[in-house]
Amino acid sequence: MKIANGMPADRITGVTWQKGSASLGDGNCVEVAGLPGGDIAMRNSRFPDGPALVFTSSELKAFITGAKATEFDHLIG
Repeated sequence: MKIANGMPADRITGVTWQKGSASLGDGNCVEVAGLPGGDIAMRNSRFPDGPALVFTSSELKAFITGAKATEFDHLIG
């Protein structure tokens, strides 16, 4: 099966989805899974059968670097 951006996340099999520890068990979190070949999939934990976003490791690294540098802090209230 070819894993593609936007496909239903529940169709991505053979991976382990991981929640961040800051989710506090309230169901409002992003889950990530490492994919064969090194890409990373993300899904909304409230909608596990919703669309998955698929990123290369370089793309996710760039985002995480920006988040650590507070570049996106203005988006959260």
